[in-house]
Amino acid sequence: MARQQSFRNMTYSRVLEEVQQGHSTRKHLYELLEKEFDDKFSVVAFFTMFGHPRVYLDTGDADMLEEVLQNTDLSNRELLLILNCPGGDALAAERIINVCRSFSPAGYSALVPKQAKSAATMICLGARKIMLSETSELGPIDPQIQYRNATYAAHEIIESYEDLFRKAIRSRGRIDPYLQQLNRFDARDIRWIRSAQQLSDSIALRVLGTGSMSGKRQSTIRKMIRPFLNPKYTKVHGRPIYHDVVERCGLPVRLFPIRSNLWKIVWELYVRLNYAASGIRGSKIIESKYDHYVSPVPPFPSEGGATNESKS
Repeated sequence: MARQQSFRNMTYSRVLEEVQQGHSTRKHLYELLEKEFDDKFSVVAFFTMFGHPRVYLDTGDADMLEEVLQNTDLSNRELLLILNCPGGDALAAERIINVCRSFSPAGYSALVPKQAKSAATMICLGARKIMLSETSELGPIDPQIQYRNATYAAHEIIESYEDLFRKAIRSRGRIDPYLQQLNRFDARDIRWIRSAQQLSDSIALRVLGTGSMSGKRQSTIRKMIRPFLNPKYTKVHGRPIYHDVVERCGLPVRLFPIRSNLWKIVWELYVRLNYAASGIRGSKIIESKYDHYVSPVPPFPSEGGATNESKS
């Protein structure tokens, strides 16, 4: 009777693990991927759900990733980071890049099964190789600003302010209408928003200059990656940047056919992780074949915060 009860409990646990898409349902996929790459990589996933207003990259994510990497064998392998994330804090992205490079001194590769937007795109820019399919999406890295209980692109706020200022100066009639609108802005906020823009640019240029574009001048790098830096290229922040544009920017892309055996494994892993991250367990999953960490939905960001988060 005891053996029968044990068997029933084990069966229930297996079914529950499948329903909730627990870690054990994905472990074999990490092993399969590593074999597909001839054991040159140790695979770690950093997966964040989309579609939730409070989910974004934050500084604590680097600590979770570092904990996983502490228990990952990288002695004779490079790190392959599977990345799916809408974006978030630019400084968090910089920390994650530093963690990846510290544990994988020869460089790390970033594989994007579906979307790595905004600050997550910065993490890809820091990689030695960016692995994509024809449907993988990166995005522009201009910051989004939480301003007056709404989210705006940083360049839109600055351009609106500067446009009103110019019109007020050039006006030959009454300037009261312009002054009333300018009263909505604080010059200190504008200075801070410009700093947020400069921070994003600075991180992107630095990680490329110390990585895949080493030896190139910053002015050259800036020109090469214009689609990522200039909001006028994509028109809106959430617009995808696909592999063809990424390649034209001179970035180190490896393109995989979407019907290849390797990408079928990647897609199954994506579907399972997406289901798990969207469920009751939390909003972020960082894991390897050995370790599994889940982060709950974070609190609302404070008003006035800057993120590099995609709203698509």
